[in-house]
Formats: sequence, C-alpha cells, structure tokens
Amino acid sequence: MTLQYVQITETRRVPIERPVLKLIVTALLFTAAVAVAVPSAAEECPYTPARDSAERKAILDAVRRPVSKELGQRGIFVVSNLNVCGHWAFVEADPLRPDGRPVDWTVSDYADAVADDMCGGYVHALLVRQDGRWQVRQQVICATDVPWVSWPEYFGAPAALFPRLG
Repeated sequence: MTLQYVQITETRRVPIERPVLKLIVTALLFTAAVAVAVPSAAEECPYTPARDSAERKAILDAVRRPVSKELGQRGIFVVSNLNVCGHWAFVEADPLRPDGRPVDWTVSDYADAVADDMCGGYVHALLVRQDGRWQVRQQVICATDVPWVSWPEYFGAPAALFPRLG
C-alpha cells in the first residue's frame, strides 16, 4: 500500500493598509502613463508625415507665417526634407510664390545676397510641439552652409531628426 500526502493550504485575506494601497495604485498609474507617453518601438524616429496629413499642414503653416513675414510675401514650399521625431520637427524647403513662381527676392532683405549669388534659396526650420501646436524654435533663410549642424546640441533636438552629412 502506498501513501499519498496532500498538503492543504489555507487562503486568507490580508488587509492592505491605505498608504500601501495608494502607493501601489500610484505606481500602476505612473507605469501606464509612461507606456502611453514613450513612443513604441513601432513608431519610427524620424518619420515623414504623409503629404495630405493634418500634421504636415500644421508644421508647414507654422513655418509659413514667419518666413512669409521675413520675405515680405506669401509663399508655399517645395519640401525636400520634413522629419518628425517625438515633439520635434525639421523642415528643409524651397520657398515659392503661391502661383508656383520663384520667390521675388528683390522685395526681401536678401536682395543683395541673391544678387551676389550668396543665397542658397532654402528655408531651414526647427520646430517644437508645445501645448498641441507647432512653434518655430529656429529658422534660417538663404543659408549657404548647413545651419542645422549645431541644432541638436544647442536646442536638445534628436540628431536623428536632421539629414546626415557626408
């Protein structure tokens, strides 16, 4: 005859004190908030918003206001680079008049630079999303070099946002 032993355990409810319960709930809520706030591995960084997306329109509209003011004329952009990474965006674009013709540089502060062939013609802009709106942190018009090369360090923007040199 073989004997089998069965262990019997008793389940008891152990009361958790309120401060401990609050700590547990707070930790769970914090973990959930971080999971939502941190981009998932599936979200690319950087990515380019779709051509007809509201995000792309909002970014370009944010750049358009100060650029139009500085150039003294309304304009549109032919975008060569538009990258978004988290709450940062980078735009590299060629400004044009709304009818698609080249910008009239003679009515801008850049007339002499253009006449002396010292204007690259591009608009470079760094934007940050604050309170749900895109805001220009830095813009450079007519650069003949790479104005954004120091922006990651100076502004704290992710280096992956910008085109690679070389």
